[in-house]
Amino acid sequence: MAEFCSLEGKRALVTGGSRGIGRAIVRELARAGAELIVGYRSGGEEAAALAAEVGGAALQADVSSASQAAALIAAAGELDILVNNAGLTRDGLLARMSDEDWHEVIETNLSSVFYTCRAVSRAMMKRRSGAIVNVGSVVGLRGNLGQVNYAASKAGIVGLTKALARELGSRGVRANVVAPGYVSTALTEAIPDDLRAALLANTPLRRLGEPEDVAGAVRFLCSEESSFITGEVLLVDGGLGM
Repeated sequence: MAEFCSLEGKRALVTGGSRGIGRAIVRELARAGAELIVGYRSGGEEAAALAAEVGGAALQADVSSASQAAALIAAAGELDILVNNAGLTRDGLLARMSDEDWHEVIETNLSSVFYTCRAVSRAMMKRRSGAIVNVGSVVGLRGNLGQVNYAASKAGIVGLTKALARELGSRGVRANVVAPGYVSTALTEAIPDDLRAALLANTPLRRLGEPEDVAGAVRFLCSEESSFITGEVLLVDGGLGM
């Protein structure tokens, strides 16, 4: 009997794949049978170790650069799956936010998705198959104090993905968003206790998510079991975004 959400015979690239949510996604897709390419900007040793663990390869690129993103897609070979997970935060109130912090977040979180999707779309359309999953955030739907740049970048991913789904759907290529809530990673470890308590109080499941929670949702959207789903935003947030 075939395994549920099997990705046997598929080749996948995960950007920002060396740590946190990206690392969990790499492991989950590999567990499903996919051949993995671990995309990373920094943390080469971590990426190489993870690639060795899953029997894949690690490729370095700064996907906020159009040329490097295109080179990454070319080096990755014929892809069945693209997961855009690369991202960062540069938090601060609007009145004090620098141009640099605005542009770095928009370029890394949003422009990178445009660059990689553009680079992979032609081959996927030609083969009339492919799954693209872009990692957004509940912040892109709800906003958050001190994160106008991050919220804008993640909201932009939603619009980009929906437009992409309309463009590529007739060629058998699907595009969806997984939008995590607050997940236990190095970023959320720095949240003050009082803010953490408030977040949990507003989350019906009363806990932070784990990277594996997000990875399971990504696996589903990459698989044939979701073959009639495109242009959707799947919240993985414990109910926070309701």
